[in-house]
Parts: sequence; C-alpha cells; structure tokens
Amino acid sequence: MSINELRFAKELIRRPSITPKDAGAINLLAKNLRSLGFKCQLINFKNIKNLYAKLGKSSPNFCYAGHTDVVPPGNISEWSINPFKPAVKNNKLIGRGANDMKASIACFVAAVSKFKTKNKKFNGSISLLITGDEEGIATHGTKKVVEFLKRKREKINFCLVGEPTNPNKLGEMIKIGRRGSITGRLTVIGTQGHVAYPHRANNPSDSMVKILNKLKEIKLDKGTKNFQASNLEITKINIDNYADNVIPGSANAVFNIRFNSKHSSSSLKKKLNAIFRSITKKSKCRFQVIYEISGEAFLTKPNKTTFMIQNTIKKITKIKPKLSTTGGTSDARFIRKIAPCLEFGLVGKTMHKIDESVSLPDLKKLTNIYLNILENYFNVGKKNKKRIL
Repeated sequence: MSINELRFAKELIRRPSITPKDAGAINLLAKNLRSLGFKCQLINFKNIKNLYAKLGKSSPNFCYAGHTDVVPPGNISEWSINPFKPAVKNNKLIGRGANDMKASIACFVAAVSKFKTKNKKFNGSISLLITGDEEGIATHGTKKVVEFLKRKREKINFCLVGEPTNPNKLGEMIKIGRRGSITGRLTVIGTQGHVAYPHRANNPSDSMVKILNKLKEIKLDKGTKNFQASNLEITKINIDNYADNVIPGSANAVFNIRFNSKHSSSSLKKKLNAIFRSITKKSKCRFQVIYEISGEAFLTKPNKTTFMIQNTIKKITKIKPKLSTTGGTSDARFIRKIAPCLEFGLVGKTMHKIDESVSLPDLKKLTNIYLNILENYFNVGKKNKKRIL
C-alpha cells in the first residue's frame, strides 16, 4: 500500500484532536500503519490515547516519535478556512496541526510506505511512538509510554522526534537537546491590616518586591558550548485585595526558568529557597513555594547517526542544518531516558497560529528526507558498509 503524505495529512487534520481529545486521530494512524504491516499497541492512560507501532522484530530499532493532539484553533472566524477542514491555497496546506505536527507524521508514514515498497526485507525494525498528550500537561502521554516500554524491556536504538525544528527554511536546524524548565509558584505571607495603622500589620508585598528584584538580578550563567544562557522570567504577579485601604495578607508570583546543563532542578530550588528564606526572615514574613518541573536539561551527544541525518538533510535541502538546543521543551525529554534522540521536522513559523500551514514542496522534501534517513540507517542496497547505529 502506498500512502501519500498530503492526502494522509488532510485525513489527520480532519480529526479535531484538541488536547487532550483524540477525536479518532490515533485509530486513523493505527489503521494506516496496520495496512503497512505494523503491529500496533494502543496504550491508554486515564483518558489519553497513545500508540506504539512496530514493523519487524530484529535490532536495530529506529523509532519516530510525535503527537496527534493540537492546540485550540482560537477565534475560528479569523481563519481563512475551517481549521479542521484542511485546504490547499497558494501551494500551502492550511489547517490546525498542519505544522505542529500532523503533516510530519504523515510524511514519516509516507516515507515508510515507500521504504517498504523498495525494500521487501531489511535487517532491523521501524517503530512509531505517538501520543495524544503533548500540547497539554503531558503526564499521561510519552512519559507514561516510555515507562511502559522500559517495563517491557523494549529496545529503541535511535529516535527521531518530528517536531517543527526549522525557523524559516526546511533544513536549517536539528535539535540535539533541550534546556530544562522549572516553574515556581511563590506565595509570601504577612499580616493583613488597615493602611492607616501599618505597625499593626506586615505587608507581604514589600518582601515580594525585594524577592522579584533579586530574582531578576540573578545571572545564572553565561551559557555553554551547546546551550544558550539560562534565563528566569517572572510571568505573574498578583495580590487578591479588593479594598484600597487594606494591607494584604499575602502576595503571589509565578516565574519560569529555562536552564542549561550547568544546573538541575534540585540545584535551582536550593538556590531560590535560600533567597526566599533570607528575605522573608528579615521581614518576619513566611513563604510557600510550589515547583513544577517540566524537564531537566539534556544533550544527545552527536554520533554517526546524527551526522548521517545532518548530511541527508543537506543533500536534499542544500542547507547544512545547525545542531541546536534552542526553543522550549518537547517529548524528547522523556525519550532520551531510553534512547539517543534528535528532533527534525517542518518549518515552525505558523505553529499554534491562525491559518497554520505547511508548504507542499516542504511536505515532499520531508518525506524524501525521512525515506533517505531510513535507507541510510539500515544501509539498504549498500555492500561492505557497517550499519549506522
């Protein structure tokens, strides 16, 4: 069976799988993969559908990872089309998920169908790890599937995550790692009182201002060879006070740190708590903080497979992709615990935007890139060469 990337991308986009809803996207993918000979396991946790599909039983196992869930479309009246009725305009496929990342999934499946047609037998396995929980809180998606695969002692030798990695042109960037991310929800507790009698109260906003100033003054590092400098951003400041003549009893703030490999979430928590403790102790206030850790910083050390993929992309796009760790988090932060991985997909300029789109030439090129990666990885039709692992 031959699968066309444009036609299949449209089919996936027609499933309004707004996270965490599946809307039939996973079953559609499994149906198409079964037609290619894949053994499909639907691995569901809570209300999240996940899929692990595998073609072949032998080693090495080359895995493609991605997600079928998408972000909400926003104001539908601002779209030029219905976001879940994909259309081609000006040589672009428009629809929610076209860019992030249903079209990438379609390209890989199309590449596998072409690979199978050309290579009836090959030494190794091809697998797909697909989740419906990447755009949301990501607790019952890839994270849980990775734990499941570890329990089953399933071996993945290398993983390619199909996230949109290119800033402007296809072929510009491969992600070989990601910064870590930690969010802190801080509350400073004082004593409520009348503004005319401040000696009877203890205003927590004074301590909060000092803390936030201190946080913005912190220079965590200057970056490393592979990572940009870590940065802290204050994202929310709030005091629930509905009267102008009342000193509040508490003040709240939220901050996020994107950190490189010079830090860990535990070392950052220790550093931050020391600041909170020092300032609130002087002001005789108290503090409470809740940390949410999205992931630790990680780097997949470039190996033969990394350079093979880089060279394959360059051959097709005429651009040598930069090996980068920029951007936000991705499910690679979970997969790297069981396999070396990198990320390469479409151009990300329109992801999460109104009229999200992908160019048709990029769809064909990405399918060709994925096909050539599979052929080079398994050394199909090449004699006297060692397989790339």
